[in-house]
Amino acid sequence: MAVQVTPSDSYSITMRVEIQNKPGMLGKIATAIGAAGGDIGAVDLSGHGKGTVTRDITVRTRDIDHANEIIDTVKKVGGAKVVNVSDRTFLKHLGGKIEIANKIPVKTRADLSIAYTPGVARVCMAIHRDVKKSHTLTIRRNTVAVVSDGTAVLGLGDIGPEAAMPVMEGKAMLFKEFGGVDAWPICLDTKDTEEIIRIVKALAPSFGGINLEDISAPRCFEIEERLKAEMDIPVFHDDQHGTAVVVLAALLNSLKIVKKRIQDMKIVVAGVGAAGVACSKILMNAGARNIIGVDRIGAIYKGRKQHMNFMKDWYAENTNPDGERGKLSDVMKGADMFMGLAGPGLITVEDLKVMAKDPIVFAMANPDPEIMPEEAAPYVRIMATGRSDYPNQINNVLCFPGLFRGALDCRASMITEEMKLAAAYAIAACVDKAELSEDYIIPSVFNRKVAPAVAKEVAKAAQRTKVARRALNKIESPEIPIGVRMDAE
Repeated sequence: MAVQVTPSDSYSITMRVEIQNKPGMLGKIATAIGAAGGDIGAVDLSGHGKGTVTRDITVRTRDIDHANEIIDTVKKVGGAKVVNVSDRTFLKHLGGKIEIANKIPVKTRADLSIAYTPGVARVCMAIHRDVKKSHTLTIRRNTVAVVSDGTAVLGLGDIGPEAAMPVMEGKAMLFKEFGGVDAWPICLDTKDTEEIIRIVKALAPSFGGINLEDISAPRCFEIEERLKAEMDIPVFHDDQHGTAVVVLAALLNSLKIVKKRIQDMKIVVAGVGAAGVACSKILMNAGARNIIGVDRIGAIYKGRKQHMNFMKDWYAENTNPDGERGKLSDVMKGADMFMGLAGPGLITVEDLKVMAKDPIVFAMANPDPEIMPEEAAPYVRIMATGRSDYPNQINNVLCFPGLFRGALDCRASMITEEMKLAAAYAIAACVDKAELSEDYIIPSVFNRKVAPAVAKEVAKAAQRTKVARRALNKIESPEIPIGVRMDAE
C-alpha cells in the first residue's frame, strides 16, 4: 500500500467560493475538502451577494492533481459555486521577489550633489588611487553575485537561464533575510565553461563575493576551481559546499544520538555529482573512512572504467576502501548512513531493513526525496530531507548567509576548507543538548542565532588560515583627507 504524502504549503491554493447563505453550508464544504485529503488553512470573508456569502478558502494539497481533485469536490457541493482559484505559490512570484532600495535619501539638491555629481567624483578618484577602497566605499562591501547557467536547477535539471531566475531570486532573498547580504541574481545564457569563467571574472569589480548556483557537474568543479585560483574574492559553489556544510552539521548531532563515531561508519552516497562529491569530501575531512558512492551504473570503485570522469576518478581512488561493487541495493547492507543526492524513489523499505542498527537516512533530493519520510519512519532512527515540510530539513540557508557574512566582514580572499568546517560545527552547536532529538538534529532555518554564529566562526577560521584581509575589531573609515585634488595620482 502506497504511503500518502502530507499536504504542503508549496501546493496550496485559495478558492473563492460563493456559498448560499444558509446555516451549515461552510461546514459541508469543509467536510468535503477534508474527505478529499485537503488541509484547510485560512477561511476569509470576501463579499456578500443576494442570499449568498463569498469566502476565500486556503487549502494545502499534496500536488497539482490533488489540488484539482479538491476543486472538483467543492464544485459538487450543492449550493456552492467556485468563482476562481489562485495558486498561492505563483502569486508570490508575480513581478519577481526582490527589488533595489536606496540606503540614503535623494530628496534635495544637496543630496544629489553628494550621492552623484559633482561629489561622487572625489570618491571615484580615491578608489582610482587605491582600488582596495572599493570594498569600503561601494556596494562591494556587502554584495554577492548569485551566478547560474540554469543547467542543474533543483531537481529540475537543465531548464535554461530564464527558468532558473525564480530560484536565483529566492537565493538573493535568503542572503538578505538571514545574513544581511545584498545579492543579485545573474543567469547566463551560455553553457561554455571558458565563457562563464571569463564573464564572472569580468563581474568581479562590482561584487565582494561570487555564489555559483545550479551549474551541472562535472563542469561546476572546473569553473569553481579556476575562479578560486584566478580571483581575489570568495567564490563558493553552494550546491557543493553549502549542502556539505549542513550535512556535516546534521551528522555531528546525529552521532550524539546513535552513539557512533564517524570513523567507524559505513556511509553510502547515492549521486556522485557536485553535492555528492563535496559532501563526501567534508565527511572525510571530519574523519569518515568508509564512504561508497553510487551512480546510475552502480558503486564507484578503483579501476572502474564505465561512465567515469575526472572527478569520479578521484572519487574511486579515495573512497570505497573495501572495493564493494554492485547496485545501490547491494552496497546498502550494513550501512550506518544513507545519503541521497540523486532523485526520487531510489531506495525502498527493503534497502532500509538491511542497514546497520540505528540507521541514519539523509534523503535530500528535491523536491521529492529518495524515499518519503512516512515510508521510512518505522525502519530508521534518524530521517532528514531537503524539504521544509518535514523535520530535519537539510537546507543550505543554514550555511551560505552566515558564511558569506563572515567572509565579507573579514574581507576574505577565498573560502578555505577550515572555514567550511568551522561553519558546520557552528551550525551543529546551535542545537542545545536539551533540544537534541531524532526529530531535531539541525536548527530551524528561522533560528536567528545561526547566521551570526556561523559568521563569527568563519571569520575566525579565515584569520587562522591567513586569508582575512581585515581585522574583525578594526573600525573602518574612508581616510580621505579634506581638500585632496580629484585629479591627483
